Amino acid sequence: MTQAVLKKQERVSLALRELFRKYGYAPYKMNKFEAYDLYVANKDFLVSDGIITFNDTDGKLLALKPDVTLSIIKNATDGETSKVFYNENVYRISGETKQYKEIMQVGLERIGDTDVYALYETVYLAAQSLQAISENFVLDVSHLGILSALFEEIGAGERFNGKIMRLLAQKNAHGISEICKEYAILEKQKDKLFTIVRTYGDIQTVLKTLAPLCESKAMQEAYNELSAVCGLLLKTELAEKIRLDFSVVHNMNYYNGFVFKGFVEGIGEGVLSGGQYDRLMARMNRKAGGIGFAVYLDLLEGFGECKSGFDVDALVLYDDATDLKTLAQTVNSFIADGKSVNALKSQGKIRCKELVDLTGGGK
Repeated sequence: MTQAVLKKQERVSLALRELFRKYGYAPYKMNKFEAYDLYVANKDFLVSDGIITFNDTDGKLLALKPDVTLSIIKNATDGETSKVFYNENVYRISGETKQYKEIMQVGLERIGDTDVYALYETVYLAAQSLQAISENFVLDVSHLGILSALFEEIGAGERFNGKIMRLLAQKNAHGISEICKEYAILEKQKDKLFTIVRTYGDIQTVLKTLAPLCESKAMQEAYNELSAVCGLLLKTELAEKIRLDFSVVHNMNYYNGFVFKGFVEGIGEGVLSGGQYDRLMARMNRKAGGIGFAVYLDLLEGFGECKSGFDVDALVLYDDATDLKTLAQTVNSFIADGKSVNALKSQGKIRCKELVDLTGGGK
């Protein structure tokens, strides 16, 4: 099958798998059915809380795979660095229809040391993955370590932290002001939150803005890590496509450090999501870090496809009088030229660029 007749999702999937292999990632294939206990214990980690379950023949409760990352972590070996990629369909409740949907994903996970190079490589691969979809993309990157350290400095408690995280995701400065007033947050700490919520843009500008805020040891350590990774990203050809944006937030019970989200022009929601989940690893009693991302291929349906108005390049009509060898040769000649072709006994509603009539013994 040539690239010309592959759908956008298929072309992207092939390109990403080839890209991941070049960086030493091995393919991972998960079972269609997994033990339900694995997911219910980490339900808050899932994008959707809807899980399709059923009883196995032995009465054990199974789940139709709603997530790949948890399966990869479960099967990882402590003490070993695991770099895997996957091309899987998961089953979740759609945010739009509120009905179960089969969602196509291609992604990667790195289990083991999450040092500066590992973090850089993953973020850079996320940017390259977006480029495989479209040249018109942006990758928004955040660092939860800076937020976590600021929350620790403020010391207002989990309810305050949760409210602020939701408002950060919305870039709601007014809402943050109201919550800070409610909790009597110090003016200096409130100013830091306002600076973070308004901070968005190119790497160098944002790092310069953040530097004066990072006074505590924990904030400084997070800033240094962010700065080190960004220093490597700035040397790549995709640096201008990467933005620092602290409205990119994930559940801090599971995620820490780098989190990111990718967008392409023409699609109204993020097509890529990922991050560093050392806290999830700890919750699953794993003595390692983890980072990864997923590309949501189902969002690419129809994206970038040329709407020619035709169902097929060529339509070959035949009947009982048609020489079958001639029919086969005609069909194969179109395919050899990289064209799509349909052989039918009647045209019906098929729209075609070229019509070949072999009925009545025609040649």
